[in-house]
This record gives sequence, structure tokens and C-alpha cells, in this order.
Amino acid sequence: MRNIIRYKFAHLLSVLLAFVAFLGCEPEYTTYGGPNYILFSDTVYEMAVVDDTAYFDLPVVATRTCDYDRTVAVEIVDAESNAIEGKHYSLESNSVTIKAGENVGNVRVRGYHSNIDVYDSLGFKLQLIAPENTRWDIYGTTANVLVKKACTFDINAFTGYCVVNSTYIINYMADKDMLLTYSEVDPEEENTIIIRDYFYKGYDIKIRFRVDDIYNPLIEMDEQRFAPTADAFGTLYGDGYINVYQPTAYTSYYSSCEKFIFQYMTLYVPGMPAEQNTVGTFVNAVEWISDDEAEKLKREGY
Repeated sequence: MRNIIRYKFAHLLSVLLAFVAFLGCEPEYTTYGGPNYILFSDTVYEMAVVDDTAYFDLPVVATRTCDYDRTVAVEIVDAESNAIEGKHYSLESNSVTIKAGENVGNVRVRGYHSNIDVYDSLGFKLQLIAPENTRWDIYGTTANVLVKKACTFDINAFTGYCVVNSTYIINYMADKDMLLTYSEVDPEEENTIIIRDYFYKGYDIKIRFRVDDIYNPLIEMDEQRFAPTADAFGTLYGDGYINVYQPTAYTSYYSSCEKFIFQYMTLYVPGMPAEQNTVGTFVNAVEWISDDEAEKLKREGY
């Protein structure tokens, strides 16, 4: 529903603002002559807080330009907010100004990284206190801001000792409850690690981190060799090996704050008939630990 609202708003606003722009193929300017509405550019904003200093700009737009500055008050709707002003976030100002000749002004918000837990589900609601004749009833004058703790990506946080829990272990490695292994940065591929002996000795796995969108910290894995069928099943099937790939039907992701990855993997045996070659799809949770924790697990037999 939120995406539908965003699409409708983006479409309508682009149509309205297009009238303000000069049409290069026309000999004269055309201006929008409809109502002068003031509203938030979106009904929902996501704010990923990575430190205590960065500000986020929440755009407030007007459908018409004016030859004077316009300032409207911004109010926090406490009854519909669970994030606490002054603790989890703060507004730079309780008003927003759209300058003369412009269509956009910004409400500036700062988050407090140290006061937000990675498991918190926080948000607050803002309302514009705008004159009645500038309110567009279709969209109203409010916006919800979702506050989320985020951490800057550092590939070195995903190197060193790690523990692997997996539904594959439960199904095919009855003598184990988890695995202790080790990872390092891939010297050839950017934002990629190599997990050594991922499930079976001598068979490493490469995992690539997507770092382009802080709101979607995803991981990717190309198809590669997982293990010999003899090691996994005690006999030869197909061409003798199991291949692994990451299915697109499920979301595999990482957390820089918590230093773990959550991964789906699908296994199959090349050389087997199509209806018989799939081993299954399994879920892996890999968490990086300290050297001291790893040494303790080694003493326990891992």
C-alpha cells in the first residue's frame, strides 16, 4: 500500500511541477495555475542512523513557487510516536522554510546512534501546521519517520573466526550442532569474502556483500562447488559433486552492527536427472566471533 501511495504521489507531483518548468520546444513559459498546496514529499521516510552527527533531510514541497519565503510550523504527534525526541532523535527546527522562487524546503532531523538498539522498532510522526487553503486533502499534512540503527560497512568485520548454524547441519551432519570455521577477504573480488572449509574440508565458499543501499544490506553468491557427494552422502551420485547457489526467491542479508549473515542456499547434484538432482534449500546463520571465543570452542571440540 505504501508503494502505491508513493507512486500516486510521485506521478501527480511530477505532473504539477512540470508546468513550472520551461518547455524547451515552446516559444514561451507555461506556469501551473492551480492551488498552492504544501505537503511532505512522502508519507513514510526511513532514517538509517549510522552516527550521532549526521542530519537527514525530509523534503516538504509546494505545488507553486512564490516570490516570498513561506514558513510553516512542524509538530511532533506524540500520541502516534514511540521514538523519544531528545533521546532517539531531534529536530533542527520546529519549522520549515520554502524560499522565494523555490518549491522545496527540508525538515532536518538528527538521530542518536548510541541510544538506539539494533532490535528497536522506532518511529515518530510529523505534522505540518499549514494554512487551511494550502492543505491537499488527498495526502494530508503528516508523515511517518521510521528510525533504524545502522552501522557503516567494514568488510574486515566479516573476517576471522565464525560459527555456522544451518538446517543443512540438522539434516545431514547429525554428529554436529554447529561448525567453527574461518574467513578472509577475497584478494581478487571487491566486497567479497572467502569462508574456508564452509561445511566440508577443502571446499571454500565466496560470498559478496552489496553495499550500495544501507536499507537493503544484501549478500550474493555465485554458483560454486559445495562438496563431494561421497563426503556428504557416503556414495557417488551424478558427476560426484554437489553444487550450491543462492536462490532468488528468498532474501539473504547481512548485519554490520551484529556481524552476521543470514543466507539461503540451494544444493543440487550435476549429472543427475532433473527430477532427482535437487538436494534442497537450506538456511544458514553465520556469526563472527572473537579469537578468545574461537579458542574456547576449539577446546570444546569444534
